[in-house]
Amino acid sequence: MTTRIQHPVAPTAPRTLDRARRLRALAAGPAALILPNAWDAGSAAVIAGAGAEVIATTSGGVSWSAGRGDGQRLDRQEMVDAIRRVVAAVDVPVTADIEGGYGPAPDAVAETVRAVVEAGAVGVNLEDSAAVGGPLFGIEEQAARLRAARQAAADAGLPELFLNARTDVHLFGIGAPADRPEETLRRAEAYAEAGADGLFVPGLLDLDALRELCARSPLPVNAMAVPGGPTATELAAAGVRRISLGAALAQAAYTAAHRAATELLTTGGLTALDGTFDFPTVNAHFTP
Repeated sequence: MTTRIQHPVAPTAPRTLDRARRLRALAAGPAALILPNAWDAGSAAVIAGAGAEVIATTSGGVSWSAGRGDGQRLDRQEMVDAIRRVVAAVDVPVTADIEGGYGPAPDAVAETVRAVVEAGAVGVNLEDSAAVGGPLFGIEEQAARLRAARQAAADAGLPELFLNARTDVHLFGIGAPADRPEETLRRAEAYAEAGADGLFVPGLLDLDALRELCARSPLPVNAMAVPGGPTATELAAAGVRRISLGAALAQAAYTAAHRAATELLTTGGLTALDGTFDFPTVNAHFTP
């Protein structure tokens, strides 16, 4: 029998506690929570300036901004440092993508959650992939990791942390297609028992399947909107309670930079920059 190490409960900053309560209130509100994903402090400030009530980070975008590919290529400290900068740049709640928790063991997940809470994030997104593309952690393994995250948040003085459990059954095509809906539900039930507050199912965009999952899941469902897929309005109508964009905004920003640079270097033109914010407009998003 193992004995859980007791960590002293840290005092929670009033601002962090207020943001945690705001995130929970918005998640429980009548409208689906829309989360445009930021990848650095600058993008977070601009997204908040557009009216976002909550900022979610994207591990892909954060990794790209550090010159690394996605898929747990950053270590815990690098990701926590990026999250801390995002939190400091905005006045709205921040929920952090912590990928697989930066270690397979529950203790590693707990260490990550404590660090992220200390950085000021009030929500986390924890995936059940043991590696990019799979395999997934077993249901009981991932439940133990989620329990560790829940306890770590309490130990860090923030039991209100919103714990979003991501399952990659659909994203990575785990198992036979006919078996995926029930496997997703089995995971939802186990993750709810382990203390998760939400279920994130990236890769599932079939509205009928989402409607059935939303009706049967013990947890509110989060879906990832993608270009060419259902709109946020359609996802919400299917019962989805939380809608995020993953790395899509970062992809759009890098695409715009590539197009403008290509035009400048090939034809000398600047038409790709038409319609962009002027310097004072961008600069006004940031603290002097």
